Amino acid sequence: MSDDEFDGLVQAAIDGIPQAAIDMMDNVIFFIEDEYEPLPGEAKNTEILGLYEGVALTERDFDWASGALPDRITIFKNPTLRACETRDDVVREVRITVMHEVAHHFGIDDEKLHDLGWG
Repeated sequence: MSDDEFDGLVQAAIDGIPQAAIDMMDNVIFFIEDEYEPLPGEAKNTEILGLYEGVALTERDFDWASGALPDRITIFKNPTLRACETRDDVVREVRITVMHEVAHHFGIDDEKLHDLGWG
């Protein structure tokens, strides 16, 4: 799958975020990277499809915004493609991954996301 096609799928998933959620999101930017680079202490073969980096809305206090950088949501192309067999699988997985990472912005943890089917 080309970069442009994958980028389009990620954009479509972002466009599919309910407007009510978009209206509540604050200081978030999206990125697409080819590969996840494991952190020190993680196995070198660690693969994840998406990553939220930031301070969840539920964790912010009154002085949070002072000098805060935007939260980052990164979607990883190659791990996603390796996890999927068909284009339809990629479309579905990108949608799930975008919603999963957005949910982290709202303070929803992995356990709850799995319970809701967004794991």
